[in-house]
Amino acid sequence: MVDLSLLAQPLFTLGDTAVSFGMAGAALLVILAILWMWRSAVRRTERAELVQAAEESEQRLAEILKAQSEMQGRMATMAELFGARQAELNQSIQQRLDGMTQRLGTTLTEQTRSTHENLTKLQERLAVIDTAQNNIQSLAKDVVGLQAILTNKQTRGAFGQSRMETIIADALPMGSYTFQATLSNNQRPDCLIHMPNGQPSLAIDAKFPLEAWHAIRAAENAEAAKPAAQQFRRDMDVHIRAISEKYLIKGETQDTAFLFVPSESIFAEIHENFEEIVQRAHRARVVIVSPSLLMLSIQVVQAILRDQRMREQAHLIQGEVAKLMMDLTRLDQRVRNLQTHFGQTQKDIDQIVTSTDKLAKRGARIEALELEAPGADTAQPAAEPTQAVESRTGSLRLRVVEED
Repeated sequence: MVDLSLLAQPLFTLGDTAVSFGMAGAALLVILAILWMWRSAVRRTERAELVQAAEESEQRLAEILKAQSEMQGRMATMAELFGARQAELNQSIQQRLDGMTQRLGTTLTEQTRSTHENLTKLQERLAVIDTAQNNIQSLAKDVVGLQAILTNKQTRGAFGQSRMETIIADALPMGSYTFQATLSNNQRPDCLIHMPNGQPSLAIDAKFPLEAWHAIRAAENAEAAKPAAQQFRRDMDVHIRAISEKYLIKGETQDTAFLFVPSESIFAEIHENFEEIVQRAHRARVVIVSPSLLMLSIQVVQAILRDQRMREQAHLIQGEVAKLMMDLTRLDQRVRNLQTHFGQTQKDIDQIVTSTDKLAKRGARIEALELEAPGADTAQPAAEPTQAVESRTGSLRLRVVEED
């Protein structure tokens, strides 16, 4: 058993107060009670906090669940929107693919048609090229034939004669020239052009020596070309002298004759490399002409003939000019009369416009007065302009009828 007397004994002294086991135990019990109460309060506080935290957690969980449900609804709505947009996108892509397919088909069709047309045109052009090739072959044969003609003296002379006759016949009227005419000395130039006003005729010779010229062209070097050039000079001298002696007859032919060269290149070569032949021909009153120069000379002759015909018909031209002047004077008088009528008509129209302006102003004044019935004083002045308008319109109509 515990000795209770021990509890009454002092345990320690705190200042003046002695503390015994009983007091210490009571104090310890009080402290333990306070600790238990504080711990209970702490536990209640913690439990309340835990309950509040649990409620807040449940509330947050509910909010999260609500947000999740809303999110699911939104996700469903977005899924529906995405599905609709996907369907629209697929439909749009399908339409565009169909359009592109149709355009590609149309483009391919057009390209096929264009390619077919181009191939058709190409075939046509190839046919034209084949025709041109055949023509070139024909021309080659003609050139060979022309070369054969030029190698023959008689046929070469006929060729020059043909070109000369063609140029003259195309430019001059019939009767102003004669081919192979006979002169008083029984010589026959290739052509005689009859000059107007009784002037002597112009003789033209178309026989040009080409043998030596071909020899010059056929020479392989300068040494071989010299003898051919000398022979060409001698042939030209002989031919020029023959033209001067045979075709230049005083009073019957002109004091100048033409030597026709049927090639422009030969004519240019003669004037470039054989100047002495040209000078000798000029001294002998013989002019060397190419087809273009002959054509120009024929045009001069044609102008002279036309001038002669105009002088012959001068009196007829003067009569026609006099009649033309009379007609022009009559036309001028009629134009002046018409101008006078137009001036009078414009004057009448101005007067009519003035009368209509006065009528409009008077009508405006009458409307401004707001009268119930027009009086005699207001009606009488309006009658005079109306009569004037009618009289002027009648006079204008009469003038128009007279002018017609």
